[in-house]
Amino acid sequence: MSIARAMSSPVADRTGLYGLLMARAGGLPNDDLIARMLFSQTLGLGALPPGLGLAPAAFLALMARHFPGFTLPAVLAVPAEEAARNDERDELLTLLQEHCAGADDSERWMAEIVTTACMGGDHLWQDLGLWSRVDLSRLMTQNFPALAAKNTRDMKWKKFLYKQLCEGEGVVVCRSPSCEVCVDYAKCFGPED
Repeated sequence: MSIARAMSSPVADRTGLYGLLMARAGGLPNDDLIARMLFSQTLGLGALPPGLGLAPAAFLALMARHFPGFTLPAVLAVPAEEAARNDERDELLTLLQEHCAGADDSERWMAEIVTTACMGGDHLWQDLGLWSRVDLSRLMTQNFPALAAKNTRDMKWKKFLYKQLCEGEGVVVCRSPSCEVCVDYAKCFGPED
């Protein structure tokens, strides 16, 4: 089931996980984005592990801050084991943390969530379980505004983040880690039309 189809249902809006989360939302900037990610997980979408890739204590703190008193289904609340590619993961996390807006504590959690999703094999907005690239642009602008402002050519976000890492290392040609399995490989690496 697509996210658009699921959200077009009046029942999903009011009684589905997204609606339940938003009914308990704390009124913070990332409430909607986190609710979208968790809702997508219930549909089996995205690449984020349970717990959104956060350590158990951090995930519980995120939930308490954004959705006070909400009890999440156990299948979403149990964080998965640590992912591979730790050096790459650490570099991405550092990049994002260095660019946090400083407006809300959840930006640090969002940096970890985005880093975890970057290890997935699709577009970043899809790996996050967001509903569109617009959602991801909002996430980046809201949480990492200085970094988002550098994306002046509207580059795909995962590719942009890896490009930032490569530029920091002085590497001229850089590509994201899972390009070869991406459905849009030909659009990014095919011949210019």
